[in-house]
Amino acid sequence: MNISVTFRNTEAEDWLKEYIEQKLSKIERYIDKPVEAQVTLSVEKFRNVAEVKIFAKGMNINGREEAKEMTLAVDTVTDKIERQIKKYKEKTRNHKDNSGRSKREPLEGAGDVSPEESEGGEEVPQTVKVKKVVLQPMSVDDAILELEETNNEFFVYRDISTEAVAIIYRRGNGGYGLIETS
Repeated sequence: MNISVTFRNTEAEDWLKEYIEQKLSKIERYIDKPVEAQVTLSVEKFRNVAEVKIFAKGMNINGREEAKEMTLAVDTVTDKIERQIKKYKEKTRNHKDNSGRSKREPLEGAGDVSPEESEGGEEVPQTVKVKKVVLQPMSVDDAILELEETNNEFFVYRDISTEAVAIIYRRGNGGYGLIETS
């Protein structure tokens, strides 16, 4: 890890540089190489401010903390940076896990879907209820009658003439649509 330490309104102290390197070396295990860290330590009246910027492959993380003592500010900012890195890694890991899934919303009536909010703030649909149906062989007219009896948006059945699965659904204009499989 390449660490550059800048002191503002205070004297540069070797023990503090070593302390920062020790703290940031613990963070290094979470990050892909190469890593560059810029640390700025400043004193403003009675406040000690530690600011850390970490640049790694595909990731820029910033943290800023102030405390009465410089070591306390360094400790809290490194803890903050570590939490941010873990959150980023978890987010990318979850994103890769969900890459095979379709981004499309399921059809209404296909099951109850409750959106779950991810760490990034976007809603991810979560299947809560699964309903299994037995495909009954029937004609299109019988399927329309069955759809009329229920309050569903669509009905899945097996076409009596072709033995293929078909879906009849309500259209916005009051008519019906038919999806046939081959």
